[in-house]
Formats: sequence, C-alpha cells, structure tokens
Amino acid sequence: MKLITFTVPCYNSQEYMNKCIDSLLIGGEDVEILIVNDGSSDDTQKIGEEYEKKYPTIVRLINKENGGHGSAVNTGIEQASGIFFKVVDSDDWVKESAYRIILDTLRGLIGGENVLDMLVSNFVYEKVGEKRHKVMAYRHALPTDTMFTWKDVHHFNKGQYILMHSVIFRTKLLRDCGLELPEHTFYVDNLFVFQPLPWVKNMYYLDVNFYRYFIGREDQSVHESVMMSRIDQQIRVNKMMIDFFAEKNPKSLNKKLANYMFNYLAIITTVSSIMLIKMDTEESLAQEKELWEYMKAKDRYIYRNLRNGILGISMNLPGKMGRAISKTGYNVCRKIFKFN
Repeated sequence: MKLITFTVPCYNSQEYMNKCIDSLLIGGEDVEILIVNDGSSDDTQKIGEEYEKKYPTIVRLINKENGGHGSAVNTGIEQASGIFFKVVDSDDWVKESAYRIILDTLRGLIGGENVLDMLVSNFVYEKVGEKRHKVMAYRHALPTDTMFTWKDVHHFNKGQYILMHSVIFRTKLLRDCGLELPEHTFYVDNLFVFQPLPWVKNMYYLDVNFYRYFIGREDQSVHESVMMSRIDQQIRVNKMMIDFFAEKNPKSLNKKLANYMFNYLAIITTVSSIMLIKMDTEESLAQEKELWEYMKAKDRYIYRNLRNGILGISMNLPGKMGRAISKTGYNVCRKIFKFN
C-alpha cells in the first residue's frame, strides 16, 4: 500500500502537466500518481503513457470519457491505493522542500494511537504577472506540528479557509463519508473540502508552503468572466452545500466545526451573489434573490445566521446604490484575498 495517492485530473493538459507530475515524482515509491485523462483531445494521453512506462510502480494512467473535474476526482478516490489522498490540478505543482516534510510527517503518524483524518498545509497563489505571491497560511487558526481536534481550533479570519490545495484527507474517510462529486460541473472543489468535515476528528497542520496554485489565465474556471458564464454551475454547487449542511443540522455539530462551515458557506454564497449582482440583468438579479429564498426554505436557522452576518448583510443591500456598494466590497476582498 502506498503512503499517499495524488490524483491529477487532466483535460487537454499537454502544455503544463509535465511540471505538475515531475514535482510529484520526487516522492518516489511512497507515492502513487494517478493521471486521470478526462477525455482529452490533445496529447495528454500520450504524455501520460510515457510517464506510466517510465515509472510503472509510481504512475498510473486512467483514461475515461469526459465527465469534468468532479468526475476525475471521483475516479481517483475509487482507484486510489494510498492511505492518504490529495488532488493536484494539472496546472499546479508542489514545492520539494515542503513536500519532503509532508511525507516525513505522514509516515510518522501512521500506526499511532489516533488516526489522522486530515492534514493541512499552506498554499501559494502563483498569479500571472505578480512578483509577490500571497500565501494562504493557517498558523493563527490551527495548532502547529501536533495532532488536534475541532475543540482545539482557533478563529479563522474572513477569507481564510481550507481549500482543496491545502488539504490531504485519509482515503478511507472520503469513501466512508460517501463523497461523490457531480459530473460536468465546475467549482466542485468547494464540495470536496466541505462535505467530509463532519467525519474529520483528528487533524494536523504543517506551516509549510507546499502547494503552488497557478492562477490568472483568462480561461481558468475562477476567472471572473468565466465564472459569470458558468454561474448556473456555481449556483448548483452552492445549493448542494446548503442541502448538505441543512441535512447535517449545524446545531448537532461541534460548535467550532459548525462555525467554520457556516463561514465557508457564507463565503461561497457571497461569491455567487456578487457574480449575479455584477451581471446586473433582470434574470441574474432574480437568480440572486432565488438563491437566498432557496436557503430560507431549506433551513431558516442557516438562512438567519448567514443573512444576518456581515457578508450576508453586505450582499443584500437594497437598490442600485446597495448593489454598487456590494460590488465595491467584492473588489476590495478580491484584491486582498486574490481569489480570482
């Protein structure tokens, strides 16, 4: 059994997948790299075959019909042989020095008294055209270099949240919680780091800049214009998060876990709302209103907490002036947190 499985979803990734895979190969025989070719029409499959032939005990190519990012991640979870599981997008890469610390830590935690469910590390925004790169770190929110539980978690700042880039899950936990991401839908990474959380008991945080998140290409899913063109998919994921949280009943969860999930859902709902407000059409404004009404109908407790929070209030200011203030607030947040 491998220590960790890295799943690399690839769709027409020939231009950048080599950098990603080469950075992961440094892990040697402790790692399994699953290149999931999601119906590419370029040389992605050929490149994957070359890696598989050269590193047969480390790399495995999985060819499948196109189903989107979520489908590729689902395939990785199904096929993984590693004790731990991480997704690395094909245009991203990892830092060698931090990588070695990650592997040493995971090795040391196997077979201990407590089973590790989730390891968190920092990630770096490698944004096109910027010399200084923002680091998403968690040293003020999470205990460092020790096993901890939700009761030990401190306060997360606004805009500070655990993304797919910063998390490594125990593979069995992902299977046990029944995680299955929707196909042909973008933004499912939000579900990936949201739905497993009620099953997570033991965590570990390493204050190392492991994952390098490449951002800034105009065709990326997080680019504002692309998000607007795919707003229906953003709303779909947002509603699935609402459904899941309501089903889990936040009142029954650990208070700190529930607060974190509330805040994360608030951020995603803010992004959905602002995109719809910025589109500023009769249809988009109706969709923004309907999203909040959907939440209200699903669970009034969640609705009241999110609506009455700072982000909720800022998204629901009335009239054109209110929408203008919301847009300005969003632009400030985007500049600070660099999320697209």
